[in-house]
Amino acid sequence: MIRNIVTFAMAGAVLAGCQTQAATQAAPTIALTFDDLPVHGTAPLGETVTSSTSKIVAVLGAQKITAHGFANGIWTIEQPSTADALSQWRQAGLPLGNHGWAHRSLDAMTAAQFEDELVRNEPLLKKPGNLGWRWFRFPFLHEGKDPVKRAAARSILARHGYRIAPVTVDFSDWQWTAPYARCLAKGDRAAVALLERTYIDAARESAVRSRQMSQALYAADVPYVLLLHVGGMTAHMLPQLLELYRSERFRFVTLDEAGSHPIYRADVDPALPAGPVSLRERAAAAKVAAPGLTNHRPALDALCLASPNAPPSALRF
Repeated sequence: MIRNIVTFAMAGAVLAGCQTQAATQAAPTIALTFDDLPVHGTAPLGETVTSSTSKIVAVLGAQKITAHGFANGIWTIEQPSTADALSQWRQAGLPLGNHGWAHRSLDAMTAAQFEDELVRNEPLLKKPGNLGWRWFRFPFLHEGKDPVKRAAARSILARHGYRIAPVTVDFSDWQWTAPYARCLAKGDRAAVALLERTYIDAARESAVRSRQMSQALYAADVPYVLLLHVGGMTAHMLPQLLELYRSERFRFVTLDEAGSHPIYRADVDPALPAGPVSLRERAAAAKVAAPGLTNHRPALDALCLASPNAPPSALRF
């Protein structure tokens, strides 16, 4: 615990030293990351996993934005055609990192099983030109509730030469994946329009919240890292989402660029002691009040169900 507090304090001190530079920064920066390649949730009517990825890749390419993807290799065995989505991502020059073979939570595995999940995924990633494959994103963002298991996982990642991909902006875009597929299937245009509005509202609220926490903690904007998923709704909304961030003055950078900032040193380097891994956790550690976020989940889960009593579609993310 003492080491974690010291690490947190050191990060704050480094940031204080960089404050003058941050204050003169023309705009806050944000790195885009996409989890769950090649499959995330139910494909919308008329879409496939590959077509959703094609949309995302096309938008990123047209706007000259580099995003980092994170893959689960199991889908290339269970649904071999989904390997095309990974090929499209790589062919567009977008880096692809490790998200574990089968998207298993660290909390549900032993250290040995975690290492197997890590290594089993690597042949899919070791492709010519894919220089970003040694970034790892924990499935479900579960970095280990048990301190011993968390330390063991970090030791494994360090031994295999990985960096851990942080997250500082997250509006749980995965929550819109299943209802978007349901509402399209029903042809409910009003519901789809509602989904579009709430998606953008949630993204804006999350960005404002992250900036408020960063300013409260460090009196500056840190380089933010955004978590997205390759679902049909995010593929549909990506042009509007990017326009939202531009309207909020964000400049897009790579994960490598954002992750090199001092705030992320302990997050990214698994050889260092673990500390708070998000702005929310940092705020809690520093006893800084974090603004709340609107809970859209109940309304989204109830939207466009076949019957009022039907359960929402299961979603793996």
